[in-house]
Amino acid sequence: MIAKTPPPPYYAVIFTSLRTDGDNGYAEMAERMDVLAQEQPGYLGIESARNEVGVTVSYWESLEAIKAWKQQSEHLFAQKMGKEQWYAHYKTRICKVERDYGM
Repeated sequence: MIAKTPPPPYYAVIFTSLRTDGDNGYAEMAERMDVLAQEQPGYLGIESARNEVGVTVSYWESLEAIKAWKQQSEHLFAQKMGKEQWYAHYKTRICKVERDYGM
């Protein structure tokens, strides 16, 4: 599903990853992070796709909202698990959306 975002400006966090083999609790944690992110102030939406490379884009009202999400305690634990078990490689990019359009 395509996220319904407000008129710009807003921010996008692009998380690109290559997974390790096996689930090891990943699916359950990913589902929990989706629910938890929606509860955070400043959260606007999410889009995600995975084949070999996973790409998740979350949308936020501000850089402060992104920083608060990064420091949320359950999210910190998920980040730790990602580094230790779930991801072979990952990259996070934070962008300001200045313009969007679609149909």
